[in-house]
Amino acid sequence: MSDVKITKIDDIAAYAGPKTIPGIRMRGAARALGITAWGMNVFDIDPGVTGYPEHDHTKDGQEEMYVVLRGSGTIQAGDEKFEVSAGSMVRVGPGQKRKWFAGPDGIRVLAVGSTPGKAYEPRR
Repeated sequence: MSDVKITKIDDIAAYAGPKTIPGIRMRGAARALGITAWGMNVFDIDPGVTGYPEHDHTKDGQEEMYVVLRGSGTIQAGDEKFEVSAGSMVRVGPGQKRKWFAGPDGIRVLAVGSTPGKAYEPRR
C-alpha cells in the first residue's frame, strides 16, 4: 500500500471551538493529511471581515509562508500593507506582527509554518 493521502480543502472540517471568528474558517490541513514535520492550515476570510487576529510568533520563533489560493486581499505587517492575489506567496518572520484582510471576493490562504533549526512540535 502506498504512503499517500489525498483530501480536498473543503472536506476538512473548519475549526468550531470557542475561538471561532465569524466570517473566518480555519482548517487544520497538516492534521488532516497526517503531516507532523511542519504546521499547515488553510483559512478563508469572507469579504468585509476584519476579525483576523493581529499576531506574531516571537514566543515560538516560527516563520510563516503564505500562498494565496484564491481571491485577493491585504496583509498588514506593522504599519505596511501589501496587496496580494491568487498565486502570491508571502514570507513573514517570527517577530513581525501580521493581520489579514479579505478583498471584495474574499480570500483563501494556505499558511505553512515552522521554527528554523528546531524540530516541529504539532499542537494538540
